[in-house]
Amino acid sequence: MKLEKGMIQIYTGNGKGKSTSAIGQGIRAAGNGLNVIMIQFLKSNETGELKILGNLVENFKVIRMESKKDFVWNLNKEQIEELKIEIKTEYNYALELLKNDECDVLILDEAFGVLNNGFLNENDIINLFENKRNETEIILTGRNAPQSIIERADLVTEMVEIKHYFSKGVSARKGIEF
Repeated sequence: MKLEKGMIQIYTGNGKGKSTSAIGQGIRAAGNGLNVIMIQFLKSNETGELKILGNLVENFKVIRMESKKDFVWNLNKEQIEELKIEIKTEYNYALELLKNDECDVLILDEAFGVLNNGFLNENDIINLFENKRNETEIILTGRNAPQSIIERADLVTEMVEIKHYFSKGVSARKGIEF
């Protein structure tokens, strides 16, 4: 199966659920025979979705950062430089996937975190859009999606935090947040 027309989707905002929504969309696509590749920028720890996708779904591949072991703001200069190189490598991989028509759905998780931290720029993302085939779906997640990217998207959903238990001191819980 191939999509007749691939769209560009964005899940942004300060609320919970951006990556979860993208993964859900990826599972739906994979369940319908589409080849899904998800690049998780800025994430390296083991998560429940990584475990289950690796065990159950052969046409949903997840690529993760190898060098990042902590939040960006906790990394030293050397670790930041390693991360920059790895992000650029993953970006080039995404570009090749699109140019070579190697996936039906490409999910760029935390793409806007990468932009907001200066690892890539808006033109890099626009370049991905310009290199996608008509049948390829691209899904991007992260806070603070830039207006120039939003304008090029076909679907934009903003997750808005109204209330969150983190504000009461509850830590991220295994099985729920990761």
